Amino acid sequence: MSLARIREEQAENYYGDRKRALDIGVLGPLSLRFGGEVNTPSAPKLRNVLTTLIVSAGQVVPVSMLMRELWDEEPPQSWLTTLQTYILNLRKLLASFTGTATSEIAGTMLQTRAGGYVFQLGSGTLDLREYQTMVSAGREQLAAGDDLSAVRTFDAALRLWRGPAFVDVQGGRVLESKRRQIEESRLVVLEHLIGAQLRLGMYHEVLTELVGLTVENPLHEGLHAQYMLALYSLGRRAEALEVYRRLRNSLIEELGLEPGSQAREVHQAILDSDGAQVLVPQQRRFGDAGWSDPTRLY
Repeated sequence: MSLARIREEQAENYYGDRKRALDIGVLGPLSLRFGGEVNTPSAPKLRNVLTTLIVSAGQVVPVSMLMRELWDEEPPQSWLTTLQTYILNLRKLLASFTGTATSEIAGTMLQTRAGGYVFQLGSGTLDLREYQTMVSAGREQLAAGDDLSAVRTFDAALRLWRGPAFVDVQGGRVLESKRRQIEESRLVVLEHLIGAQLRLGMYHEVLTELVGLTVENPLHEGLHAQYMLALYSLGRRAEALEVYRRLRNSLIEELGLEPGSQAREVHQAILDSDGAQVLVPQQRRFGDAGWSDPTRLY
């Protein structure tokens, strides 16, 4: 058999397997895709259990954690039996959706482990895991001083989002905590992305994004500092100073606090400049300290 034919068969086997893989999305509405079809449980409690297991895919989720997610501190007397019923129903649903025996689902995809359950992706995909992998790669590129590659990587990671994390799941305490963690990660990635874009001189590209982000996050000092830098670098010094004024007023009114050093230093650097020349971002390694003009913060 020729090498070309071997490669063709390998490709056929790979894509054949991928068609039978379960592709899951939680960066937006909960989505389970198999063989081109999309399906999710309709019962709220099943959605809660499934999402809690998915966001910890590959890790054992303790029974106690699932109990807190479903009933907080007031579980019914029969909570363990009820939870086991939910797990069984999920296995049946996954078996029906994938055309697999329930016993096989129990042995491969939704396994019982000592003290809890674990959801195994196998050959399937999870957008959250892909996102986390890309973010790690982007951080490494920042650390190496490769802003252009970091911009591309972070942008690809953020494009995986289809809306707020598992927006259509009415989560309990556990899922709400996880949701906030994931959403905060997105905000941090946006800040890293915009910082790299500022260093590359992409002021126009970030301005529209920052307008919306600062409205959505009126107390986020990092985003406001970046907004000030973008405006100043485009020759809009007065508007940059107005952004600081609004941030300061919001912090004082809401928290009784003055802006931190990051926003203050950008503000002072803009005040000290004559506004006659747009500052040019200077490349630096991620994590380096020290700067000689406002853009060195990023």
